[in-house]
Amino acid sequence: MLLIGESLNVINKKIGRAFKERDPKPIQEEALFQKEKQMDYIDINLGPAKKDGIELMPWVVQVVQEVVPDIPLVLDTSNIDAIEAALKVVKQVPSGTPHIVNSIMVRPERYERMVPITAEYNADFIALMWGPEGLPRDENERAALCVELLYFANEAGIPNEKIWVDGIVTPVNIQQPQAISLMEFQKMLPDMCPGAQSTCGLSNISNGPPDHLRPILNQAYMVMLQKCGMVSVIADPRDAQLIAIAKGQRQDIVDLIYSIMDGNAPNMAGLSKELQDYAKTVNVILGNSLYSDSWLEV
Repeated sequence: MLLIGESLNVINKKIGRAFKERDPKPIQEEALFQKEKQMDYIDINLGPAKKDGIELMPWVVQVVQEVVPDIPLVLDTSNIDAIEAALKVVKQVPSGTPHIVNSIMVRPERYERMVPITAEYNADFIALMWGPEGLPRDENERAALCVELLYFANEAGIPNEKIWVDGIVTPVNIQQPQAISLMEFQKMLPDMCPGAQSTCGLSNISNGPPDHLRPILNQAYMVMLQKCGMVSVIADPRDAQLIAIAKGQRQDIVDLIYSIMDGNAPNMAGLSKELQDYAKTVNVILGNSLYSDSWLEV
């Protein structure tokens, strides 16, 4: 599983202040930290950046690339002009891996302008399944949006291989069925758009539950999405367990989750407390157990 580090983000107080004050030190420290933690991409998230994005985004890109010139970047802001300004200055990484624009919604006023920009600068882009009516209700609405945007991109000369489909993760404590819908949509992608990549904002699954429960939700759902074919996640570079699982160092956890998804009920008494917690978490995400903040205690 490829990992895109999420923490170079304007909502992080330290990073947000560094963006505002144009202080490169915290930004570069975070970039180096993410490299140390084996992030495959670094997401630079400015949020809306309406006032100064066109100047700020290229500045941050250059600051980051001063210390990590070998890691591809994910350019993340809703300010289209800021994206284009960054693409003008970002340097190609030695591996040749393209940088990624995060993201293009399935709204004509967005994709009709943004797709040609990504094509001009040979960037990949994340296709966000957020349509004119907002969040799709199910996997079929996700599929319809996906076809619309990928068809437009293909017509503009962008192949599926340069597109990363994001079906949108929602909080499991609020919209539990959506977690299953996204997995069903993920399974549809190879037939619907062969060659396309995939990703998601993984931490959204745990947005709302208490902090101590967030890591296991993120970790379990990452494995579940992986089984459905997802190739990358935008995730927390400070979650050592998640990184270990993504890098293939906890096959016991992966095997357990895959088995449960295949319909095999584990012998809970024969599992360690750690693996019992993963089994309980998977059943909550699958809707086999009703969500509550005490699901690990039951």
